[in-house]
Amino acid sequence: MFDQTQIQEFKEAFTVIDQNRDGIIDKEDLRDTFAAMGRLNVKNEELDAMMKEASGPINFTVFLTMFGEKLKGADPEDVITGAFKVLDPEGKGTIKKQFLEELLTTQCDRFSQEEIRNMWAAFPPDVGGNVDYKNICYVITHGDAKDQE
Repeated sequence: MFDQTQIQEFKEAFTVIDQNRDGIIDKEDLRDTFAAMGRLNVKNEELDAMMKEASGPINFTVFLTMFGEKLKGADPEDVITGAFKVLDPEGKGTIKKQFLEELLTTQCDRFSQEEIRNMWAAFPPDVGGNVDYKNICYVITHGDAKDQE
């Protein structure tokens, strides 16, 4: 399902989340991980919902399987890029921030204001208000290079 490099990356992620280093991710590990990322006061219901995604205790094998199931439906980079290109008839490789934000907050599975803020923090537009969608597509399918350093 994954190559050795990907498995190693998942192992590193698992180790970060397994805050108490007992080999099992539990609700307290999730709470501590969120706190380490600056998100305090996560609701118990939210943590419970995350824990229920697994059929039992989340060891590394279960963790890897869960990611495999989640990623199984992810589209390849060229498919995602092609979807963005529909919104970029001039082929510049960018979309106006205002236009993209309007689409994401008014169509289909609408983004919340917090999700929009997170997106602009991760993918800030240039001074002209343009968003590099090729970079977004790359990060969706390959992860952020900054995360791998």
